[in-house]
Amino acid sequence: MAASALIVWGGWEGHFPKEVAAIFETILKSEGFHVQVTDSLDVFAESDLSSLSLIVPVWTMGKITNEQLKPLIAAVIGGVGIAGCHGGMCDSFRDAPDYQFMTGGQWVAHPGNDGVDYTVQITDHNHFIMRGIRDFPVRSEQYYMHVDPSNHVLGTTRFPTADGPHVPNGEFDMPVLWTRLHGRGRVFYSSLGHTPEVVEIPEHKEILRRGLLWAAKQAD
Repeated sequence: MAASALIVWGGWEGHFPKEVAAIFETILKSEGFHVQVTDSLDVFAESDLSSLSLIVPVWTMGKITNEQLKPLIAAVIGGVGIAGCHGGMCDSFRDAPDYQFMTGGQWVAHPGNDGVDYTVQITDHNHFIMRGIRDFPVRSEQYYMHVDPSNHVLGTTRFPTADGPHVPNGEFDMPVLWTRLHGRGRVFYSSLGHTPEVVEIPEHKEILRRGLLWAAKQAD
């Protein structure tokens, strides 16, 4: 039986949710997934999420009700994977700490806004998601995240690059790519993806493909 995935897109249109959802859909279908795509959060409350292999949120900001959120979290705890990128996954519902607890991080700033040049530094070359991937440059938003210390970090970026109130703290490495477990579910996240063009950077697109497979328990 083919693996199944649910892509839910919406929220702030500045992140091109429909277009990014279409990229994820193409990747998953190329890997043989049965894919459902919707622009309504009601699907979390109205569907049997436990039958899924993977949930892919593409929803920046916005609101989620308890009736929608509880089944989503229960599904992941029960073993359904969740994977996504940028604000579509880790700046989705700012007033839902249970959601942030599950994803392992929350966006709080992007010093310099769009157009910052930085490098994604690979930190775990042995993980399935990162094998053969080398450090690569990005010109985009550089996400400053509040992150869970239990995350398994796969890649980082060096701060500060742009000016801001964080600069007096000195240089440090911010997680960009990570995995984690939430109950029996696997979680994968990439902070890249401000535009479809950034989603489709060749190294990043391959990381996303593998991250989706890993979260869906289709690869180790």
